Amino acid sequence: MRISLVGSGIIGAAHATRLDSMPRVTELLLADFVDGRAAELAARLTKARAVTVDEAFDPGLDGVVITAKTSRHAELLHRALDARLPVFCEKPIALDIETTRAVVEHAARVPDVPVQIGFQRRFDAGYTRAKAAYEGGALGFVHTLRATTFDHEPPSAAYVPTSGGLFKDCASHDFDAIRWLTGREAVSLYAVGSNMGESYFGENGDVDSGSAIVTYDDGMVAVVSASRNNGAGHDVRLELHGSEGGRFVGLDDRAPLVTAEAVLSWQQAEPYLIYHERFEDAYVAELAHFLDVIEGRSSTACTPAEALEALYLAEACVRSVATGRPVRIAELRAE
Repeated sequence: MRISLVGSGIIGAAHATRLDSMPRVTELLLADFVDGRAAELAARLTKARAVTVDEAFDPGLDGVVITAKTSRHAELLHRALDARLPVFCEKPIALDIETTRAVVEHAARVPDVPVQIGFQRRFDAGYTRAKAAYEGGALGFVHTLRATTFDHEPPSAAYVPTSGGLFKDCASHDFDAIRWLTGREAVSLYAVGSNMGESYFGENGDVDSGSAIVTYDDGMVAVVSASRNNGAGHDVRLELHGSEGGRFVGLDDRAPLVTAEAVLSWQQAEPYLIYHERFEDAYVAELAHFLDVIEGRSSTACTPAEALEALYLAEACVRSVATGRPVRIAELRAE
């Protein structure tokens, strides 16, 4: 397959390296909006060459991967849909509901063009096993979930203004994972946030730690917490507590946890320090799935409409923190 990739930054370089190693990818065409960056990346790979952004949307290609900065995602998704190219795009589609909806509507007009949004936790082995346990009834009814996304260290000050904030950048992964895993729809949420670390978060209207209590349509409650300040290591976990049992995703020997109980010895390996380490296998699996979709062997794992649902909850968090009030998700859907 001939695949193009637009955006050769950190996530783009990582995805390009993964695609370059896949036997089904015969040629990788790299483009970037920064002069020379795609060529520099291509020189480090075996199947890659640099092209212009226009060439990356040649309808003769088999697919395109979008890893440019967030502000360009929607624009590039529209280009891929116009070219009728199967497209994988890193999340989010956009940081606002209106722009995201426009992509959802465009994709609905060309349903034969696959669009996959990069929520990689759907491809993590632990999340997949937890989903199987939930769907198989092993947990009974699930009454409580606890989701954790704690970064090892805060991003740079330059990153924060365009990140969308803690809830859209980090917690959106949890919102998508919970909806995918349980099949339940969020009804309302109440969120809080604070700034206890670097001052540049607050200066940009963001928080560096926050939590949301989310109520779902079956009565289930999820507590979703995110932070930029977890010096012990990168900590991503999901707990499911049910009437018949529970499941704990991410509770392995690299989880940055220390027990306070004297009777338990926690033999811990080196903790994860960055999300690429924690989810490397999932990143590979989601790209392999995209190739399966191109070949017609699988249906798209995460559609634009599903990505919009995660954005509704993240936006509700922003509004709840700002107003100090709960937010009903139906209000956002109705806007």
